[in-house]
Amino acid sequence: MSTQVIAAQQFAAARRSGNVRFLVDVRSPAEYRQQHVQGARNVPLDQINPQTLANSLKAEGLSSGDELYLICQTGMRARKAAEQLQSLLPGVQVVEGGTEACIACGLPANQQASQVISLQRQVQITAGSMILTGVILGSTVHPYWYGLAGFVGAGLTFAGLSGTCAMALLLARMPWNR
Repeated sequence: MSTQVIAAQQFAAARRSGNVRFLVDVRSPAEYRQQHVQGARNVPLDQINPQTLANSLKAEGLSSGDELYLICQTGMRARKAAEQLQSLLPGVQVVEGGTEACIACGLPANQQASQVISLQRQVQITAGSMILTGVILGSTVHPYWYGLAGFVGAGLTFAGLSGTCAMALLLARMPWNR
């Protein structure tokens, strides 16, 4: 079964006409607090229990004919969540373009004044720092340190090819992202 995707413009139109009752944001709590589409419920991807979420939504009135919309920053995490949920909830749709696209379409958002660094930027900062450290230590201390840069580079390559980033999953569990 393939994941159903809805364009942000279509989602915004459905939202304005009152046809969206169930919206789940699967980003980290820190990202959610920084900015989210009004009315979205936060259930981080790393904390999704498909059966528990399905039961909770059904208790709130989700029926087999209803759509459950999933949203994240750009759509990757929402797709992963949809894969986990689509066998239990057949009306799962991923909002293409994520939160930013919805806000660009004019949907109201809740925003926090303080800036939180997005998970993607945290990965970039961490990976870049580790590569730079490996190169500097490899040049000055011992060539074995080049292995650190190679390891991180291999991890980033795997993340790009598979759509799964172990570093992002680890950073999402850090206290500042809770």
